[in-house]
Amino acid sequence: MSEVKKYKIEEPYLHLQCSLGEAPFWEKSRDSLRFVDIVKKKLHTVNLTEGPSSHKELDLEYSIGTTADIDGNDDEFVFGGKLGYGIMHRDTGKIRWIKKMWNDDERKDDGGGKPGVGKNREERMRSNDGAVDSEGRYWVGAMRYGPTFFNDPAVVGSNVTDEGIVFRLDNDLSLHRVIEGVSIPNGTSWTLDNKTIYLTDSPSGTIKSYPYDPQTGKIALSEGKVFFKVEKGVPDGHCQDEEGYLWVANHGNGKVFRVNPQGKIVAEIELPTRCVTCPGFCGTELFITSMEEEDPETYPWSTKYQGALFRIDVGVRGSPLHKFKMAVNA
Repeated sequence: MSEVKKYKIEEPYLHLQCSLGEAPFWEKSRDSLRFVDIVKKKLHTVNLTEGPSSHKELDLEYSIGTTADIDGNDDEFVFGGKLGYGIMHRDTGKIRWIKKMWNDDERKDDGGGKPGVGKNREERMRSNDGAVDSEGRYWVGAMRYGPTFFNDPAVVGSNVTDEGIVFRLDNDLSLHRVIEGVSIPNGTSWTLDNKTIYLTDSPSGTIKSYPYDPQTGKIALSEGKVFFKVEKGVPDGHCQDEEGYLWVANHGNGKVFRVNPQGKIVAEIELPTRCVTCPGFCGTELFITSMEEEDPETYPWSTKYQGALFRIDVGVRGSPLHKFKMAVNA
């Protein structure tokens, strides 16, 4: 068995106290990083050339879980948000919705809500992670809004449900419900040949792989198999490097794993907080978001840098990110 390469991060790049930091995304043309705080409803940006002093934050009306660039449009980006898919102007923060996720029936009181999470599906759901495929389709997962608290079975049982859906927004802005009955849809990516899709449902502790047809956007769900399973904590967001290896946030265990195409851990990054959420590449540097500690009494050491943004150079570049392609004006 080959030795696992070890990295360790001692301090954060930005100490922000995010409630739920997520979705680090490299704006390559600007050499800037954007990421979100889903719970506090904020968009964060930092110019990587200028460094931490350039950090800016923007208050949002609705939470955003994931973002992507738009082909042929450098002034705006597309996002998966609380109500569905929208477009935001990079500088002004002005948004417009291009496709709502929920239909009229799902906006009616269905008796499924609990205090603080809404009485209808639109109210109690939110977008989480997502990614754009090689043909420019934008995949976004939606989950029940509320705490995740993976380490407390009582809380998991009352807040995490199988209402989650993996959506796909095509180039013509048609919306498709690709997978239903998911708990917490998370990291999404494709192999370098685009013939396999990786999808995470965090509470299961696994990342599954499925045969994928890039021309049609169809997944062979019946042929899915476990690609990677964590022994402690849960898999959260992930990204992919140019060699086809995944970098997986190990939420609840304070680590990010590098996983080879055979599903084996070949490297790990240790962080000074437990609830890491998502890694993203900027060149050879990996930026990692985190959230507030879920169990501060048991893990007081994890609270010092909870919700911070971390950075480390891992010596390999990220796989190029695809842009969302719109065949119609929106």
